[in-house]
Amino acid sequence: MKFDDLDAKMRRFETAHDHCVLPGLFIVARVDGRGFTRLTKEAHKFEAPYDERFRDCMLSTVEHLMNCGFRAIYGYTQSDEISILLHRDDTLFDRKLRKLNSVLAAESSAAFSISLGAIATFDCRIAQLPSDQLVLDYFRWRQEDATRNALNAHCYWLLRKQGKGVAEATRFLIGQTTANKNELLFQHGINFNRLPNWQKRGAGVYWEKYEKVGVNPKTGASTRASRRRLRVDLDLPMKKDYDAFIDERIVEASSSDK
Repeated sequence: MKFDDLDAKMRRFETAHDHCVLPGLFIVARVDGRGFTRLTKEAHKFEAPYDERFRDCMLSTVEHLMNCGFRAIYGYTQSDEISILLHRDDTLFDRKLRKLNSVLAAESSAAFSISLGAIATFDCRIAQLPSDQLVLDYFRWRQEDATRNALNAHCYWLLRKQGKGVAEATRFLIGQTTANKNELLFQHGINFNRLPNWQKRGAGVYWEKYEKVGVNPKTGASTRASRRRLRVDLDLPMKKDYDAFIDERIVEASSSDK
């Protein structure tokens, strides 16, 4: 059999189940750390419940994903997860799901491993969102999850530091209301509302425009040019203000195409 015939024959087995994200849908990729409980609590012993070194590794991974070939609009991270919003018209890899999942998981794993200085891996899942409102709902969902995680984590590790075991601390928190958890922390000198916002709301990475001043090498005259750069935001808004913030990212991305 000629190579071209063999190649065509075998490639059908690779592509028989290819699915693509339909045109006009927003793509949000969520990557999650694999085995990160062991990685952060045993292999590297990051400070619990939150560690700025770990946060910075996650943020450097977000920045990499925002700048690795996709038309990324916004990146968000909380705990060991990252969500990347791609432009509605991004056509990289013809929007094939297997390529999006595999490439974004690989890029995340490589970037985080380099930042950490040790091997770490991520998996990836794709959300296909047909409207701006669903994009706002998605990121509101992840931010509210971050708040729940932060409250539970601070309570859990407070109990652990008081000598309770894993099972005992976990059982103690089952069925506790948000008010009770806040009161538990407050009784031990922790005001949840005053904790750093990046712990309670996650952190964002997005593009911003800035004016770069230069000099014309021929005339020596001062020049100004519009450029863009990534901005890391550790003080994200919340609720309706966060919706407006995400909507602004979408509008800016659409207007830059005109």
